[in-house]
Amino acid sequence: MIVERAYAHAAEDELGPGGGPVWPWSVPCVRQLLDDGLRFTAPVTFLVGENGSGKSTLVEALAEAFGLDPWGGSAGHRYAGPREPSVLGGRMRFEATVAGRRMLRGPHTRRRGFFLRAETALDALGRERHTGRLSGTPDEMSHGEGFLMAFRERFLDPGLYVLDEPESALSFASCLELVGVLDDLARTGAQIIRATHSPLLTALPGAEIIEVGEHGMRSVEWHELELVEHWRRYLKDPRAYLRHIVGQPAAGRRPDGG
Repeated sequence: MIVERAYAHAAEDELGPGGGPVWPWSVPCVRQLLDDGLRFTAPVTFLVGENGSGKSTLVEALAEAFGLDPWGGSAGHRYAGPREPSVLGGRMRFEATVAGRRMLRGPHTRRRGFFLRAETALDALGRERHTGRLSGTPDEMSHGEGFLMAFRERFLDPGLYVLDEPESALSFASCLELVGVLDDLARTGAQIIRATHSPLLTALPGAEIIEVGEHGMRSVEWHELELVEHWRRYLKDPRAYLRHIVGQPAAGRRPDGG
């Protein structure tokens, strides 16, 4: 592993007028990060939560704090995209392992890892191709093939690998392949932190699962995940969900199948 704990600090006057919370400090998981930090207990950590829960805000800040391009890409290189470092990324700090401290205390070129975000992945992979770090040509591949090429060729060395929902481009079989890649990578001494909605990926044995939501953050078991229960119920009887969606006015839809 590389990082054992992440934490951040904010001054009182940054929290908003009269101490009232403003973004990003108003996000429950960020507030908990300020209060308690986020401890990592396994080489692979999944952050799971609904859209808007703050999991992408967390993984982006973790990537930035380690020196990974917030636009997506490798460690130790100048930022390639227009995205400015986030407020949270600038305040994030780490308690690192011995291997992590060697990377963090040295020049950025010593750091190893990759930040893969779904919406900019092909751009990041194209830059990796031009610098000779990938053998294939992402422009000539499907979205999913480009992702898998990155997983096979760039996710090799011990380092910090941060991923933000890249499974959106992958088929069921490709997701299974990715599970194997993540397991192999973790065994090399690398650390993977991933935001996801996938019950398939979160089933990786030995991984830590952190559920993110209005409650903040909490460690859960796979079978306790709300998304697992929803997928189980949906696959058993899709009509139990769809009868509240199909043919209903938008205001009356209940996507939870209740």
